[in-house]
Amino acid sequence: MAEKSLAERDQALIWHPYTQMQNAAAPIPIIRGEGVFLYAEDGKKYLDAISSWWVNIHGHSHPYIAKKVSEQLNRLEHVIFAGFTHPGAVELAERLINILPNNQAKVFYSDNGSTAVEVALKMCFQFWSNQGMEKTKVLAFNNSYHGDTFGAMAVSARSAFTRPFDKLLFEVEFIDLPNQDNIEQLKKQISSLKTDLSVFIFEPLVQGAGGMQMYEAQHLDELIKHCRKENILTIADEVMTGFGRTGRLFASNYLIEKSDLMCFSKGLTGGTMALGITTCSKAIYDAFLSDDKLKTLFHGHSFTANPIACASALASMDLLLEPETEQNLHRIEMKHKDFAAKIISHKKVKCIRQTGTILALEWETFAETSYFNSLRDNLYNFFLDQGIILRPLGNIIYIMPPYCIKNEDLDYIYTKIEEALERF
Repeated sequence: MAEKSLAERDQALIWHPYTQMQNAAAPIPIIRGEGVFLYAEDGKKYLDAISSWWVNIHGHSHPYIAKKVSEQLNRLEHVIFAGFTHPGAVELAERLINILPNNQAKVFYSDNGSTAVEVALKMCFQFWSNQGMEKTKVLAFNNSYHGDTFGAMAVSARSAFTRPFDKLLFEVEFIDLPNQDNIEQLKKQISSLKTDLSVFIFEPLVQGAGGMQMYEAQHLDELIKHCRKENILTIADEVMTGFGRTGRLFASNYLIEKSDLMCFSKGLTGGTMALGITTCSKAIYDAFLSDDKLKTLFHGHSFTANPIACASALASMDLLLEPETEQNLHRIEMKHKDFAAKIISHKKVKCIRQTGTILALEWETFAETSYFNSLRDNLYNFFLDQGIILRPLGNIIYIMPPYCIKNEDLDYIYTKIEEALERF
């Protein structure tokens, strides 16, 4: 009897994310990675143009990160983080606070982006509750995405992904992305709701899963400033935009105004380990200090501040802060700009957007589009056939590569996009 393939063994037991398993194609078995490439069981290699869901900022199997993780494994693999600490958690908190906007004062560890958002929301709700105020309504942007746990879903745009749970999600006020024409109306809308609003949560400058929608820092600054005036807290969800994606260390570095809380994951560990972080200002933290134990933040995870994850995050930060990485961020940004200018007038290009290392192209379909249209699957399969991993968001394709990608690899991606524009 022939031995089953890895894909067959997978299909016998595993339920994959965002996948209709009834008719899903067999998963591609990846057995190793190196740099921007992933290598399949059958020998084919794939250029990871989306950094494996935006996490792998330095390339796969980076030897420096692997070395630091291996060293940590031989010292300490895990310790309960209630009543205990360890060097990696302390050093990571110190180094992160040092490069964040200067109002960030405290670090809370969790597991991933969704839980980092959950923690931030709970901090905000309880911030008011601890002071005897019941402000529980949230302000968020239309088209936003903050995660798949219940709180994170609630503050994300209602869509096919949330529909089975809509009646279970708490109330949120959604507003459009700000621009020159609507900014004053948005501020009036916020003022009319101020007594109920606890917090304004946003993805700074780029909405990721919502289609890589982009907007200007100056208008976000105005909204943050207005929220502060109206006594509304603010959360910058930098899960996707953090650690260089937008061309600066954090998207918030484009802003003058500072958020009360910030959320991180994805690039935090260079894609090596699951780790989430929520940071907050001293004022947020101080609201939980009390002789009354009921004012404690009752939140935690079994793997909070896992030493292996902290070691990988510290190693990733070492690489992030090297001059070569800064040069790579600028190089990728310039390559994207040149390519965008080259294809902007193509009849199939409805819109092209770019911020830092993120390039998004909206396909003109001349028909109503959605995440589930056939164009998405056709494009996805075309690029896979070309040895490129691009995962379209409906009629929107985007490039978000590891920072170590070479110019010739970017050029190959661009060439294949041009071929796709002629074909689909």
